[in-house]
Amino acid sequence: MKRLLARAWDSDLAWSWRHTPVAVIATVLFVVLMVGAFGARWVAPHNPFDLATLNLLDALLPPAWLDGGQVSYLLGTDSQGRDLFSALLYGTRVSLLIGIASVALSMVIGIALGLLSGYAGGRTDAFIMRVADVQLSFPAILIALLIDGVVRAVVGTGNHDAIAFPVLVGAIALAGWPQYARTVRGSTLVEKNREYVQAARVIGVPAGVIMFRHVLPNVMGPVMVLATVHLATAIITEATLSFLGVGVPATSPSLGTLIRVGNDFLFSGEWWIVIFPGLALVLLVLSVNLLGDWLRDALNPRLN
Repeated sequence: MKRLLARAWDSDLAWSWRHTPVAVIATVLFVVLMVGAFGARWVAPHNPFDLATLNLLDALLPPAWLDGGQVSYLLGTDSQGRDLFSALLYGTRVSLLIGIASVALSMVIGIALGLLSGYAGGRTDAFIMRVADVQLSFPAILIALLIDGVVRAVVGTGNHDAIAFPVLVGAIALAGWPQYARTVRGSTLVEKNREYVQAARVIGVPAGVIMFRHVLPNVMGPVMVLATVHLATAIITEATLSFLGVGVPATSPSLGTLIRVGNDFLFSGEWWIVIFPGLALVLLVLSVNLLGDWLRDALNPRLN
């Protein structure tokens, strides 16, 4: 284990990370946000969604460093007396979970279709790519809204909150798979003509085994870069949907939901209710984007 860690630390990718200050700062910021989000149960000073602990007398308190603020509410409270700092931790966790789950599902769908399209060729390739082209002509947010509207019509608005999380993940994933399919297809068209693929065909290795065991590991570099960038896009898409009121329910709000709630108080003087969730969203997306930019440059042989 120590030998593997030492080898990983001495790799070209680790060397590039250590010598890129922006990547180091972005990684530290992202790890801090991840620890705070997934450790919210232990890090957060309050449980903002436990109605038994809320006190309306503590509503609309400013941050602790302003007049009228309290030390126990570091970033202030909202209109229901919820601790905003605790709400941010829990909201960041929801946003990250939806973003990671939707990216993972997009990768599974896109990689499978991209491998099939590039390896099979012919009509299969043409059909999959035309479907991807048609979907790419629509904005991702529009596709997600359409899927969410269809689900609401089928299950009813009253039952939507119970399945809001998987619906949101599926909607964002179905809107994002074409990028993976096109990227993997392009790399597969190159790899399938290499000698190792031809040798596998000659000895009778099944096409499925060749695609997933031999071709897939050699096309994952661009996919990982795309996944990093797509994570930021998925988080923004989820925040947009939640801001529009078609995202996760208010009982388990994400950053987008917190921004939507705080937007009602922006011009009434309680600026902290919307500014801090917006700042948390900006820092989260910025750290992911900076990591994606570094990874793209680190894996680009023309820049090394």
